[in-house]
Amino acid sequence: MDTIKVPSASQSEKKIKDFFETASAGRIKLCPVRDILHTLSDKWSIMVMLSLGHHKMLRFNELKNNIEGISQKMLTVTVRTLELHGLIVRKVYAQIPPKVEYTITQLGQEFLQHLVVMLDWACINMETISRVKKKKMREGMKTSAA
Repeated sequence: MDTIKVPSASQSEKKIKDFFETASAGRIKLCPVRDILHTLSDKWSIMVMLSLGHHKMLRFNELKNNIEGISQKMLTVTVRTLELHGLIVRKVYAQIPPKVEYTITQLGQEFLQHLVVMLDWACINMETISRVKKKKMREGMKTSAA
């Protein structure tokens, strides 16, 4: 597997500092960024992007079958949102029954590259996070019982 370049801690600190320096009164004004991240970081968007990243092109029902637990309504909402943001393309064929295919755009490919970095991090740290979470939950139960 190829290694994806992750910014160093100092590069990340500088980027965060830059965000705050461009903000007024020390408050980050990233409303458009926040809106995009909110839209693209839900579990269904991530799963759709990963499925299309792997398969390159899928029909609606193929996508639905690839993503465990997603309803037809939620998949419809998700693909429309991803299409609206320019991350996927929906191609409709004029035939009966209608045939619809989804593929990732160049912008979607760029997003997927960053998503893979986050997934790598999550896989590497999954056990540690699970262990810490269990410990915190046990501590919380002890505190609640007291």
